[in-house]
Amino acid sequence: MAHFPETPAFTGFNTPSRIEADIADLDVKGAIPRELDGAFYRVQPDPQFAPRLGDDIAFNGDGMITMFRFKDGRVDFKQRWAQTDKWKLEHEAGRGLFGAYRNPLTDDESVKGKIRGTANTNAFVYGGKLYALKEDSPALVMNPATLETEGYTWFNGAMTGQTFTAHPKVDPETGDMIAFGYAAKGVLTLDMTYYVVSPEGELKQELWFELPYYAMMHDFAITPDYALFHVVPSTSNWERLEQGLPHFGFDTTLPVYLGVLPRRADATAEDIRWFKRDNCFASHVMNAFQDGTKFHFDTPEAKNNMFPFFPDIHGAPFNPMESASFLTRWTVDMAANSDAFESTERLSSMMGEFPRIDDRRTGLPYRYGWMLVIDPSKPVELKGGSPAGMLMNCLGMVDHETGQDQKWWCGPISSLQEPCFIPRAPDAAEGDGWIVMVCNRLEEHRSDLLLFDATDIAKGPIAEARIPVRLRFGLHGNWASAEEIGLAA
Repeated sequence: MAHFPETPAFTGFNTPSRIEADIADLDVKGAIPRELDGAFYRVQPDPQFAPRLGDDIAFNGDGMITMFRFKDGRVDFKQRWAQTDKWKLEHEAGRGLFGAYRNPLTDDESVKGKIRGTANTNAFVYGGKLYALKEDSPALVMNPATLETEGYTWFNGAMTGQTFTAHPKVDPETGDMIAFGYAAKGVLTLDMTYYVVSPEGELKQELWFELPYYAMMHDFAITPDYALFHVVPSTSNWERLEQGLPHFGFDTTLPVYLGVLPRRADATAEDIRWFKRDNCFASHVMNAFQDGTKFHFDTPEAKNNMFPFFPDIHGAPFNPMESASFLTRWTVDMAANSDAFESTERLSSMMGEFPRIDDRRTGLPYRYGWMLVIDPSKPVELKGGSPAGMLMNCLGMVDHETGQDQKWWCGPISSLQEPCFIPRAPDAAEGDGWIVMVCNRLEEHRSDLLLFDATDIAKGPIAEARIPVRLRFGLHGNWASAEEIGLAA
């Protein structure tokens, strides 16, 4: 008989949920704008079975997709498993068959060579399809209206890489989906792929290149003419996997790189230019844009590793103070004769992560950004446990035009999940719309869906939809209009 471990990743608020459900017309406090017509999708790692090895990290749970359907001032809830090959094999066996996170050496012999992806990192709608994404595998396609799983896609057989990022971007001018894959020739390989996909699902470009060293390539940025890849030393090797150590470890002795790749159809690996700076930690990207020959790349930066479950490879203890991240602008100049960064500049005094923008400004100069913020000055009562190692207790907004920040605190016994911007209309001004996000009610072991006026978050939510179940700590999510998902009236 299976038993989940009595560890922080599996107890308290983070106890596995494993609930598929349909709930009509959630109880709402406040008022949901009637013009909202579409759906907010998000995903949480949620293990179908107890870990094969007895314990695991939260990042290795199976993908559970949540859909919040907004229409006529009400919101409906739907939740389904992302039925990956892994999920199906384990469902049939009735137990866990795949072992440790990103370590195929720990799998049951019956699943050797099978796709290990969990589709647990992002829920992304594009071209009328819902992509459930995990960066160590191809993209899993689901029906955005029913949440039924269709299966992995290789874009009509044109994709030869083995992996697809969890953070694709949509070029606001061309409408193409821009993406990449790392470890594209298999576990621990240096090989990267750059992809361009049309709304019809045609793979228009696949370009191969190599990294300076193997690293977790979680996110990236685009401008109209370039793709920017930051290489940060969350790294690994076969020795770690053979010893049963966590897949990734942070190496404070390696430099950080920013690769700038022209987005031309005839570009090759030789066209990428690598800039270099001193060691730091950075994962997600708020946005990037070009100013003449200069590129500005905005990312939450920390002095040291932010992931205690991916420890220092040299054995140094985790340093919480140095894990604090602040939105920072990296600037490089293509006209420079050096590979050094031109500058780094802190853009906000707020400590935070999970940055988002009005996605219609992707790759362009932009004014507004939102993120989860940790405010250590606020009181904290971890009743019921925290859903993650860091307690994100505020929603923050940065206004790059005025230099002013806004912040809203969720209270001492709640925490927040990633925000997402919803435009009021396709042609509305930047920032004219709403922010939607999940709030964890830690003591009550349930969740709320919060809706804010996007540029006036300090006044608090304009609507709160009570979810009568607990949503585990989620990673990323996105909004899609009813037209985009085939549900327009």
